[in-house]
Amino acid sequence: MGFYVYKVPKNFIRFTVLLLLITTWMFIKTGFVNENLATFSGKPIYQAETNKKVMAFTCNVAWGNEFIPKMLEIFEEYGIKITFFIEGRWAEKYPDLLKLIHSKGHEIGNHGYSHAHHSKLSFEENVNEIKKAEEAIEKVTGEKTKLFAPPYGEFSEQTVKATDSLNYKLIMWSIDTIDWKKPGVKYIVNKVIQNAGGGKIVLMHPTEETVKALPTIIQDLQQKGYKITTVSDLLLDNQ
Repeated sequence: MGFYVYKVPKNFIRFTVLLLLITTWMFIKTGFVNENLATFSGKPIYQAETNKKVMAFTCNVAWGNEFIPKMLEIFEEYGIKITFFIEGRWAEKYPDLLKLIHSKGHEIGNHGYSHAHHSKLSFEENVNEIKKAEEAIEKVTGEKTKLFAPPYGEFSEQTVKATDSLNYKLIMWSIDTIDWKKPGVKYIVNKVIQNAGGGKIVLMHPTEETVKALPTIIQDLQQKGYKITTVSDLLLDNQ
C-alpha cells in the first residue's frame, strides 16, 4: 500500500495565519467581546468603571421604618436621589412608606420577596422571589423594578440566570457600611470617606447610626466634588 503526503503551500499557511490575526484584531478593535459581556444583564455589578467623581448610594429596606423619614429629609436637604432596594413583604405591609420614598423621586429596586438566601434557591425559586417582589412594589408605585439586590449579598449561577432571564441587573456593592451591625457612627463615616472613588456603590440600611453619619458623609463627598446619585444614573453616566 502506498502513502501520499500532501504538502500545503507555504503561501496558503501564511494567508490563513494572517486572516486569523486580522479577524482577532478586528474583534478587539471594535470591542465586540466587551460589548457582549456588558449587555449580559445578569452579570453582577459591583461598581461602574468611570473616571468621573460620581458614586451611587443604595439602601436595602426590610426593616428600620422609624429611620426612613429622617433619611429622606437628609437626602432632600442635600438634593440627593438614591436607590432603595425594597423587600416585597415590606412593600405589602408598609405601602405608605414606600409611596413616600417613591414620591421623593428616589429609585426603587427589588430586594426579593421574603429576604431569602438566593444562593440556595433553584432557578424557578429565584425567578418567583424576584417576580413576586416586583408585583408587590408595582402595585404601590405603578412602576416595574429592573434592578435586583440579593439579600445578604448571596447569589449563585441560578440567581444570575434568573436575573438575566427577567432583564434585571444584579446589583452588589463596592463599599459596605455594615451599619446593620451597629459599628458606630465614626466607623460608617470613615468606611465611606476613606474608600470613596469614582463609580463606587455604597450599601447602607435604615439605622439610627446611618442617619447620624449621613450628613458628614454627604458634606465631605460633595466638598471633594463627588456627585451622589442612583445606581441607574451611575451606570447610565458610564456609557
